[in-house]
Amino acid sequence: MDIGSKIKNLRIQKNLTQEELGERTDLTKGYISQLERNLSSPSMDSFFNILEVLGTTPRDFFNEEAKDQKVVYDESDRTIYFDEEKQYQVEWLVPDSNENEMEPIFLTMEKAGEFKEFAPSLSDTFGYVLEGEVCVEIGLRRYFAKEGETIYYRATDSHQIKNNHSGQSRLLIVATDSYL
Repeated sequence: MDIGSKIKNLRIQKNLTQEELGERTDLTKGYISQLERNLSSPSMDSFFNILEVLGTTPRDFFNEEAKDQKVVYDESDRTIYFDEEKQYQVEWLVPDSNENEMEPIFLTMEKAGEFKEFAPSLSDTFGYVLEGEVCVEIGLRRYFAKEGETIYYRATDSHQIKNNHSGQSRLLIVATDSYL
């Protein structure tokens, strides 16, 4: 087993630099670098501290069985919510995606439908209009996109998407999870 590579992989998954991992474990950046390149071996105390910071147990760390991540999702994995008052439907394409860094959804709005208004955040939002035409309100500004067009914005002001079509509008939306 390549312990150094495994530590590095877990560190990267936790979005930590070598310096940050070192600070949280009272080790130096240089020592973390040596561990990751298998040039040094940690003491048991240091190793357990590293695993704790990286959010894993020794058992999971040394478990050689690959943990398969789910990569392909079909319609049976989707969750649907319909808001009768605002006349929109959200279809989550990946289960528990609201816990991930990206949240892909299909948004369908009926005539005069509008998606809920969101507070300012550091989220990036990408949308592709599959059908109809929408109005994207960001703060006091309005932007319009029709079928085949793409929207992309940083949500640093309150924002909302509304149907601007005489019929149904449908979008693929992917938002990142970066709140203020």
